Amino acid sequence: MLRRVIVLVGLAAGLLLASAAPAFALQPYPLNFNNVDFSSGTTHGLVLEGGTTLKLANGGLDQYSYTDPFSSLQILGHDVDGSGTYDMGTWTSPIYPLTNFAFNELVSSWNAKTPPGTWIQSEVKPQLNNGHWAKWYILGRWAYNDFVDGSSDPGFHRTSVGGQGDADGFVSIDTFFTKDHPAVSYQLRLTIFRRHGLTDADAPVRVTRYSAVASNLTNQQQTFPSQFGGTVRDLDVPPFSQETHHGEYPEFDNGGEAWCSPTSTSMVVRYWTRETGNQYAPTASETSWVDPAFADPEVDYAARYVYDYHYQGAGNWPFNTAYAAERGLVSDVTQLHNLREAEPFIADGIPLVASVAWNSNKLDGGIKSTNGHLMVIGGFTATGDVIAYDPASPDNGAVRHVYDRRQFEKAWIPASGGIVYVDRPAGWTTPDLTANNTP
Repeated sequence: MLRRVIVLVGLAAGLLLASAAPAFALQPYPLNFNNVDFSSGTTHGLVLEGGTTLKLANGGLDQYSYTDPFSSLQILGHDVDGSGTYDMGTWTSPIYPLTNFAFNELVSSWNAKTPPGTWIQSEVKPQLNNGHWAKWYILGRWAYNDFVDGSSDPGFHRTSVGGQGDADGFVSIDTFFTKDHPAVSYQLRLTIFRRHGLTDADAPVRVTRYSAVASNLTNQQQTFPSQFGGTVRDLDVPPFSQETHHGEYPEFDNGGEAWCSPTSTSMVVRYWTRETGNQYAPTASETSWVDPAFADPEVDYAARYVYDYHYQGAGNWPFNTAYAAERGLVSDVTQLHNLREAEPFIADGIPLVASVAWNSNKLDGGIKSTNGHLMVIGGFTATGDVIAYDPASPDNGAVRHVYDRRQFEKAWIPASGGIVYVDRPAGWTTPDLTANNTP
C-alpha cells in the first residue's frame, strides 16, 4: 500500500491534524459517493437486464484485439494468455457534476460475474475546473478467473494499467489523481469483453453494480478523536493472520507477509458465511490447489484471485471488493470521515475493511509502523475504542485488538482519506452510502 501513502502525502501537504478535546467535526473534507443508475447514460453493444444488470447484446457487437502484457507469466505452472479477439459492449454514464467542491482523486468499484473468457474495464473521464475535458483513464481490467483447470480458455491476467499520466492527471494503481487543476465533473465508462466465438450461454458475463467515490483531501481539517456515538458491539469477526502465510505462494505479492488486504477480505467473507449460512467463502474443492500443509487456505485463494499483475500486489482496493462480489456479496469501495461514521455499519452488523498507515509507535498494540496496511473494523468498546481484527498479528489467536480511537483515526484518515471496503449480502440493512456526501 506504499504507493497510496506517497501520493496522498504529496497532495495533502497542507493537512492540518488537530488533537484537541474530542469533538465531531461534520464534513472535515469533501467527498461524494455515487452508485450509478445503469438506466441512465448510453449503451453500445450492451442491454439492460431486469432494469439493473448489464450484459452483452446477442449480436451486432464490435470487436477488440487485446494483447496480454503478462502472457509470458505462468500462474501456478500454467500458461496463461489473455491475448485475442473479444466481442465488446460499453455503457457510458451521463456527466456527473460536483457542484459543491472540486475533486482531485477518484476510485471506482464494481460488482460483476466474469466467467472464463470474459473481463471488464472501468474508466473515468474528468472535466477540470478550467473547463477542459481530460482523456479517458483506465481504472482497472478485472477478471475473476485467471485460468480454469480443464478449460480450453487460455485465461487472463487481471491488471491495473500504468503509464497513463499526462498534464491533466494520472492513475496510481486503482485511483485517479488530477495534477494542476482539480475536477468538477466526470463520466464513467464500463466495457464488457467476451472472447469472440463464445455466446452468452457459454460465458454469461454480468455487471450488477458500479460506483465511484470522489474526494479532495488537500485542505483537510479534523479534530481527533471523533465523538463516540455509543455503538457498543463486537461482531466477533473470524480471525485470520497474514503472518501464518509467510512464504506461501510468493508469486502472489511475496506471500503472506504482504497479504493484509486479501486476509482482511477473507475475514469478512468468512464472517458473512457464518452469519447467513450462505457459502460465500471458498469451498474445500475450490481451495484444493493450495498445499494441504497450509492453514486457512481461503486466504491463499483470495490472494491469488485479487492479485494485480501490473501492481504486482494483492492490495488493489476495487479488486478486493470485486472478489467479494464474485463470491456473492454486494461490495463497494468508499470513504468515511471518521469512526463516528463507521458506527452505523457496525450497528447493522457490517464489518469494514479500513486502509491505514502510521509512523513508528503511533498505534499502541499494533506493529511498529507501516507505509500502508488493511485491517477490519469489527466493533467498538464501551469507551469508543476500536475493536480491530488486524491480520498483522503473529497467529489467529492474536488477531483481535482494541486500538485507541484517536490513534486509529490518525492512522486511517490522513493515510487514505477514510477508505473502506463495504461488503454485505444482498438485501442486508445497510447505512446509506451517500449519507456522508458533501451537501
